[in-house]
Amino acid sequence: MDNASYTALTRQSGLLQEMQLLANNIANASTTGFRAEGILFAEHIKALGPDSPSLSMASAGVRNTVMTQGTLAQTGGTFDLAIEGDGFFLVETPDGPRLTRAGAFGPDANGTLVTPEGHAVLDAGGAPVFVPQGLGPVGIGADGIISAGGQPVGQIGLVLPVDPTQMVREGSVLFDAQGGFEQAVDGRVLQGFLEGSNVNPILQVGRMIEVQRAYELGQSFLDKEDERIRSVIQAIRT
Repeated sequence: MDNASYTALTRQSGLLQEMQLLANNIANASTTGFRAEGILFAEHIKALGPDSPSLSMASAGVRNTVMTQGTLAQTGGTFDLAIEGDGFFLVETPDGPRLTRAGAFGPDANGTLVTPEGHAVLDAGGAPVFVPQGLGPVGIGADGIISAGGQPVGQIGLVLPVDPTQMVREGSVLFDAQGGFEQAVDGRVLQGFLEGSNVNPILQVGRMIEVQRAYELGQSFLDKEDERIRSVIQAIRT
């Protein structure tokens, strides 16, 4: 296989990865707290020799999470929470603490605030948030402080990754901040709201069409290149 074919194959591989990400974004366009994901292409240049032109190949190894605010929808639920601005909720999973923008929480049988999957919501100190029952109406302020019957009983923790480039997506709405996290200062907690996905389906479908056409052009080039090589081999044999 010659250099032209290798170059085309690296491009095809990157386009295929982007197509998979676009399909996942569209599938999660209505998922609470979902963050759209894109892909970053990098160019790698290799010198082939003093009298030869350099070889350039594309690499699509870096995923980029879009952090724009999703649409806020009012639900009226006591434990439905959304973040306005920067920050993530902190939840405890079997694999350790994870970050999320999906705020559809609720107390379990013991009064611990949990996600629909049963992961405990954590406060700023990393401890599970406990909501006492029977003390009266529960209110949650913009700073995350929880009050029951007018008395403060806890606080929702809001954090930010120390290095956003080291956030690794797990599933649809969880992130592992491998570079660590710190307390967020600018985010506001909204009680009775949920943040929707920040995916724009129209833009995603439009980009998917562009990627599909680019992939088809690349495949056409590979087919023609294969035909050219076969013709050369056939000519040499005869």
